[in-house]
Order: sequence, then structure tokens, then C-alpha cells
Amino acid sequence: MADKKKSVSLSVGRGEKLPVSKGAGLTAAGRAKYNAATGSNLKAPAPSPKTKADAGRKASFCARMGAVAAKAKNGERAKASLKRWKCP
Repeated sequence: MADKKKSVSLSVGRGEKLPVSKGAGLTAAGRAKYNAATGSNLKAPAPSPKTKADAGRKASFCARMGAVAAKAKNGERAKASLKRWKCP
């Protein structure tokens, strides 16, 4: 039987996500809650990469989220996050 990841409820109202108007991403509190619940290691956005690793993370994020935004019916959050990360 495959392991299921825990579902984490994140809310704009509780300050765990940014609204679409402000860039639609997780806040530090949201990342901390998600990491604690799932054992993940989400990091802050890297819109202006300072290291080679950050540049690779940005390129990977832009590629993945670009596909999500293109396929979503109303990909407002995805498009806002692409803008926040300054993806081409």
C-alpha cells in the first residue's frame, strides 16, 4: 500500500498563504506549518537568485508552475506566483 502524504489545510485568513493580489504564495508561517506537518523542507521564494542552487530552484519552479498555469481553468494563483518569482 502506498504512503499518503498528510493533507495540510492552509488559509489566507490565518496568514499562511498570501492572497492572489499580493503574489499568491505561502508565508513563512505557512511554510513552517507545512514543513512541521509533512516533514518537508519548503524554502522561501528565490525571485532574485543569489547562488547557483537558487537559480536552479527558480528555473525548476518556473517550468513546473508555467505548466500548471497553462493547464488550469482559472490559474490565477499560479499566474500570480509566476509573477512574484519574476519568471520569464
